[in-house]
Amino acid sequence: MAGLSLGWGLFAKSSKAATRAVYNSAALPDKSPLPAWKHPDLIILSDKPINAETPPHLLDDAITPAEKLFVRNNGIMPVNVDAKSWTLTIDGESVKKKTVFTLDELKKKFKHYTYQLVHECAGNGRAEFSPAGHGNQWGNGAVGCCEWTGVRLRDVLEAAGIKDDAVYIGYYGKDTHLNGKPGEVPISRGVPMRKALEDEALIAWAMNGKDIPAVHGYPLRVLFGGWPASTSGKWLARISIRNKIHDGAKMNGMDYRLPIHPIAPGAKIPQDNEHFRIIEAMPVKSLITYPKTGAQVTAGKPLEVRGHAWAGDLKINEMHVSIDFGSTWQKCTLKEQRNRNCWQQWSTQINFPDKGYYEVWARATDSNGKMQPMLVPAWNPGGYLNNACHRIAVEII
Repeated sequence: MAGLSLGWGLFAKSSKAATRAVYNSAALPDKSPLPAWKHPDLIILSDKPINAETPPHLLDDAITPAEKLFVRNNGIMPVNVDAKSWTLTIDGESVKKKTVFTLDELKKKFKHYTYQLVHECAGNGRAEFSPAGHGNQWGNGAVGCCEWTGVRLRDVLEAAGIKDDAVYIGYYGKDTHLNGKPGEVPISRGVPMRKALEDEALIAWAMNGKDIPAVHGYPLRVLFGGWPASTSGKWLARISIRNKIHDGAKMNGMDYRLPIHPIAPGAKIPQDNEHFRIIEAMPVKSLITYPKTGAQVTAGKPLEVRGHAWAGDLKINEMHVSIDFGSTWQKCTLKEQRNRNCWQQWSTQINFPDKGYYEVWARATDSNGKMQPMLVPAWNPGGYLNNACHRIAVEII
């Protein structure tokens, strides 16, 4: 963890510039690349492709509003999208019959489902690794839990027919590569069949009851809650049923992969299957969404603290907070999941013993008994899966 104490610097007033300075020291573009309806305090990490994260205190809603959802793009978004002529092709070595569905056919032929699903960038929290991992230096806000409506991926794949040798699926969207070369794919990832055939694996056309916004994948995307958000492809146009592990763009090398064996910080190892494995379910994690870091509280009054916790394909069993750097922990109230792969809300009230500076640390425990580490976990070249305890600074006056 970079610096054990957050320090008094985080008590700076919450201007947009100050907030951004806390999370991102890179120069910001003069003109935001985000749509005007996006919350103005989203932190822009890059404008080509567009990448922007959400400050934790803006993630207080149980269902993340579209304007507050982080943006992670790998290529250039498609333009002039016509939903009426949009099609989804199911193909691959292990499909019984290549099949093409229009968006209207998907809506009419299959039963509709609505789920609240966590999707989190695998590099969320990368900024705390030392040495720095490759890629955007995300803070803690590359995560959200929206309500998605669509059809089950399983139903669509079974309608096309799945051969017995199927082991993986891979998606293709209509975004284009940053280099502008025709035919080059910016990202094409996938998941094993066991994940593709789960009830909560969706092909979605609606987010929070409305058409998916363009920046989040309009008119169609695939969703795998609890797994790296890179598996949840936007602007979905094609899904291949594979007889081998999908070998699309960003499925190899160090992309979304971890060393199989622990390595020292900064160590270099060959980028092959003997040394790296694909990231699947995300680890147990939690976020403090209220109050905002830097809160000032009158002495003698309890402070309400709340947030969310999630754990890949598992659920959260317990939630604790500490105000003495992990020496003691206070148990929190924890809500049940609305559905599998959804985050859970937690809350508590804290009574501080004296005036002065405190840090509130949050620690979740999953249904297998695994807890969040208090420090940044094992270093890896990609800076993935930092699930260290989130913490905020509080001043009692």
